Amino acid sequence: MEEAVAARRAGVPRRVSAVVIFILAAVLVAPCSLYASESFRYDLRWMGIKAGEARLDFLEDGDSLRIVSRAESAKWLSVFYKVDDRVESVVVRKDDPGGEADGWAAVRYRLKIREGRYRRDKELIFDRESATVLFVNHLEKKKKVYPVPEDTFDPLSGFFLLRKRPLEVGRPVHVTIFDSNRVWKVRVDILRREEVKTRAGRFRTVVVKPDMKSEGIFDRKGDIYIYLTDDERHIPVLIRTKVAVGYIEAELVGGDY
Repeated sequence: MEEAVAARRAGVPRRVSAVVIFILAAVLVAPCSLYASESFRYDLRWMGIKAGEARLDFLEDGDSLRIVSRAESAKWLSVFYKVDDRVESVVVRKDDPGGEADGWAAVRYRLKIREGRYRRDKELIFDRESATVLFVNHLEKKKKVYPVPEDTFDPLSGFFLLRKRPLEVGRPVHVTIFDSNRVWKVRVDILRREEVKTRAGRFRTVVVKPDMKSEGIFDRKGDIYIYLTDDERHIPVLIRTKVAVGYIEAELVGGDY
């Protein structure tokens, strides 16, 4: 209860879980061999106080891969600011592998957000043949079709591509993402190598910083720094970012990987 009172006085950031979803997106740089039982668990801390938890699961079915994530606020925070975010993305293997997508194509994306009084329920449906994406706003009952370049992904599956790409310090990586009704060529800077310690263990990491200013998962007041294991798996073990009030840290605490 003391934590809740302190949070009220300080002013809890309205988009606490926004960073959580980005974390889950970053987790898509996971191993090249994915299994149905694979999962990652994170603790989310705001100003050193545990504010929530997040989980990501990979579900394979033939040539398709479904990524399901969920972020929830801690009980003390839910009393006056409940967070319940669910995100799902589906990608499939292409018959014509190659190019920037490295053999994968986005199929569908669904984002459902509850953050205090804020609500968001949107869906993206990709059509490779027509090179378009159908944007659906389920709350406002609106639909619109947008043209998109080849190998365009949604915010969650976009960083899936990083898992197969070499991450060299000083050499940025680019990913094409459709979000907020427009196409973004997201630049990910590879900053440095650093050793970090988390509840899941001590890791040698490479620190990356995505550069994108968009709604939802990219809505923040400062840069996001993601610490990926410095190996072929590139597992995100720590994420740090500044938000409207203070800062948020997300730490890998367990899972099945």
